[in-house]
Amino acid sequence: MKARFLDPSEVARAYRDPLSLVSLAVDLVPVIAVFAFGWGATPLVALYWLENLVIGAFTILRMIGTALDSFFSLAMALFMVPFFFFHYGMFCFVHGIFIRAFAAGEDGGALEPVSLVHWALGTAPEMLWFVAAIIVVSALYYAFDFLWRGEYKASNPQQEMFSPYGRIVTLHIAILLGAGVAFSLNEPLAGVLLLIFIRVVFGMFQAVQRHRKRDARMEASPSVVGDDA
Repeated sequence: MKARFLDPSEVARAYRDPLSLVSLAVDLVPVIAVFAFGWGATPLVALYWLENLVIGAFTILRMIGTALDSFFSLAMALFMVPFFFFHYGMFCFVHGIFIRAFAAGEDGGALEPVSLVHWALGTAPEMLWFVAAIIVVSALYYAFDFLWRGEYKASNPQQEMFSPYGRIVTLHIAILLGAGVAFSLNEPLAGVLLLIFIRVVFGMFQAVQRHRKRDARMEASPSVVGDDA
């Protein structure tokens, strides 16, 4: 079987789903922030870090949600949610200190999570609106995919717990590549746009993976509620 990463036909099919289109629009919103509001690297990476926090919160909801279909999943969730909260929280905290020092050139400031969140929200006046858009999209995915389309039936707390980490690694790589371009070419805008581009491509990959999972669920149970062709 031929390996595929982003098959154009799969991408087109994935984006026939309105929710995928909404997600793509939110992924492209930082382009507006750059050209309309003059965002640089600092508010951009702060936005992506705040998105990590939103994803972490919805991951906890998904871990708990798997208990809707299994008492065993409930037992797993009661054990794994506190572990995830601590481990992912520490991961995000260290990551936040890194991006504040790397993007803003600061020494880290007060080493506490609340001050880090305040710093991220204060990097741009428009930040709250962009974070709100991310929360809305995440809530739609949770409501439609996870609950209505029954994704929780094919998942468990362990699977959900590990799902956000790939995105954080991708963001780290994007920051390093973007900084490398900005410094080597002496073009900060090029680095910022590269960071956005990597994030958008990762979002496209997630959209294709989401559609592949839906196809697999439909093959396993053709009567799954809410799935379409």
